[in-house]
Amino acid sequence: MKNIKEKLSKVSEKSGGLLTEFKEFAMKGNVIDMAVGVVIGGAFGKIVTSLVNDIIMPLVSVVTGNIDFSNLQYVHSYVNAAGAKAEIVVKYGAFMNTIIDFLIVAFCIFMVIKVMNSTKKKFEKEEESKEVEEVKVDENTELLKEIRDLLKK
Repeated sequence: MKNIKEKLSKVSEKSGGLLTEFKEFAMKGNVIDMAVGVVIGGAFGKIVTSLVNDIIMPLVSVVTGNIDFSNLQYVHSYVNAAGAKAEIVVKYGAFMNTIIDFLIVAFCIFMVIKVMNSTKKKFEKEEESKEVEEVKVDENTELLKEIRDLLKK
């Protein structure tokens, strides 16, 4: 009986430590930022899918002679082992929609990263110019101090 109580207390100590570690992990800023990013990414994906299916593909179908790409498919009919007629359907039109969806998402992400990088470079150049100005002021100050010291003699 005493042995069982010791084992139970060890298990509760370990699980308490595990819960504490999980709380620390879940409350880190990176995890919360990542969760927000996943939620926003899911919503953005739905917007892009709607853009592709409801706006871009209908315009493309007008240009291509009212072809509905989502219904494009290849059907292969055959007779199976039981003697019944069966079909294999390859929906390449839906796949084309998914590819266009991916390309739009990739382009949007590319543009966001491009803007972020150019903004970062702009801030870095501003910081460098501030540092150069500070160095020039320091050099001028040193030169003036030397002139002052020479005039005192």
